[in-house]
Amino acid sequence: MCIYFNLFGLNLPAYGFCIALGVIASNVIALRMIHKYGLDFNDLVILEAYCMLGGFIGAKILYFIVSYKTIEWQRITETKYFNQLMQGGFVFYGGLIGGLLLTFLAGKIHKINEIEYVRKFIFLIPFIHSFGRVGCFMAGCCYGMPYDGPGAVVFPAGSYAPAGIKLFPIQLVEAGLLLCIAIIILLMQIYKNYVLSVELYLLLYSTARFVLEFFRYDDIRGKVAGLSTSQWISIFILIGTHIELIIKHKKSEDIAQKGFCTNK
Repeated sequence: MCIYFNLFGLNLPAYGFCIALGVIASNVIALRMIHKYGLDFNDLVILEAYCMLGGFIGAKILYFIVSYKTIEWQRITETKYFNQLMQGGFVFYGGLIGGLLLTFLAGKIHKINEIEYVRKFIFLIPFIHSFGRVGCFMAGCCYGMPYDGPGAVVFPAGSYAPAGIKLFPIQLVEAGLLLCIAIIILLMQIYKNYVLSVELYLLLYSTARFVLEFFRYDDIRGKVAGLSTSQWISIFILIGTHIELIIKHKKSEDIAQKGFCTNK
């Protein structure tokens, strides 16, 4: 476990390094699949760039919101302190919301059918996210609750996790679940031509995240009525997605009914 990788004399943050690996691997997969779908790889790169920018901004904004009490705002103009704030501290749900918003904006700006790309490649989000969680594990951030059962981990001094205490390996558990979610969505698209891939991702991840939050032990997450910020967002996503699916099902039934009446 390490916070930084030393590569050719450069200290690279483990989290950022793992995310970069995930992005590279995801683009290799996307490049192999883009022709299958008859889409343009250049358009995908444009949408991806906007998504990453929106993801960074959104994850940072939500981090500032949930951690505002612990941030020394009087030091925000200090270069060193500001750099520390910008290099660490991200909340995934903020990144997901920001990333999707800027992706849709990019589609409007560049005249790209962004909905189709999002539905076809939504599985890449949990895929890349799984790499990020491995980076969290290596740095010791987003650590789990005290636990001395099978798979317990002890972080060394200097990591973000409390040193010398057996903890639940929540980061690796989430990384594994994220990879499973990515594979499930991909297989459903390939073999079932599944069109509700975004909804499937939102349902699977929000459910998993709600449960996993109970095993987290890091304090900087914000809590309301005993639930973390991410758990509340998970609840809203679950409710919103179910409502959307009900509306879509109702519309499809109405269309089918009208078609039946017309053919009758």
